[in-house]
Amino acid sequence: MVKIEFLGPINKEAINLDIKNLNELSNILKNDTEISNWLQNCAVAINDTLVSSKDVDLKDGDRVSLLPPVCGG
Repeated sequence: MVKIEFLGPINKEAINLDIKNLNELSNILKNDTEISNWLQNCAVAINDTLVSSKDVDLKDGDRVSLLPPVCGG
């Protein structure tokens, strides 16, 4: 299982999914109306390392974090 965390203003509880890569995650989250609006602008980290490809292989115990853009001040 892979843990999916939704950080910042997304405000959704973490979920656990049996997925093999970020393409699978993207397809699942596109159908979630709470999340789909955030997908275009989020950075993605796997085990605290930012990634830019959806083809990264995931393994049991990995943690994926969706990081929405935020403004500081």
